[in-house]
Amino acid sequence: MIESIRIVGARGRVGSTLSARLAQRGVGLDQPDPELVLLCVPDRAITEVASETPVGPWIAHVSGATPLDALDPHTRRFGLHPLQSFSKERGPEQLDGVWGAVSAETDDARAAGRWLAETLGLRPFDLADDKRAAYHAGAAIASNYLVTLRAAARSLLEAADVPPEALDPLIRGVMDTDFELTGPIARGDWETVERHLAVIRAERPDLEGLYVVLAEATARVAGHDPQEVPA
Repeated sequence: MIESIRIVGARGRVGSTLSARLAQRGVGLDQPDPELVLLCVPDRAITEVASETPVGPWIAHVSGATPLDALDPHTRRFGLHPLQSFSKERGPEQLDGVWGAVSAETDDARAAGRWLAETLGLRPFDLADDKRAAYHAGAAIASNYLVTLRAAARSLLEAADVPPEALDPLIRGVMDTDFELTGPIARGDWETVERHLAVIRAERPDLEGLYVVLAEATARVAGHDPQEVPA
């Protein structure tokens, strides 16, 4: 459908990955008069870069949080957000089977966005522009906060003189078992939760509030009354 694409930000984590995949697919890159200009730039730069891009070809961004009006004055526009955390240590295979959020205002734009998603190896789904905040908040919790939780958990293993890297197979195991909830809260073992809180107060008091909030949320997932979580 689209034979030539210019990627702005092709050296970044997302841009380099998309460039490699599109090259694999035989799409022309960085040619004169491209049919699509794809902005792989920080969210704060999208409006400025779009305003400096000549109107005519398709233009798109890969942001999950930024609305389409950031691409003004362009009207041939769409958004495609790969729901993935990218690393420059990996190649285009990190796109395979990943979901991709397509935001568009016209049928033609939606078709262009879905074509790009499928060409990249993504599984496209439609995302309404006014639903971006909820969508991106969920994505941030799943990716960014997982990093934070891992850091908090590792600090407690270090307090127990246990190698913190011992947690990593456990984290992978939770994903491999389709996130089945286990542990003291799933069992309603509030005495163990109390012991957790006691040692956290002693060793890492800065984590107590985080633990309580997560324990209450986990109690709801487990079907318990969150008020059962020890204060």
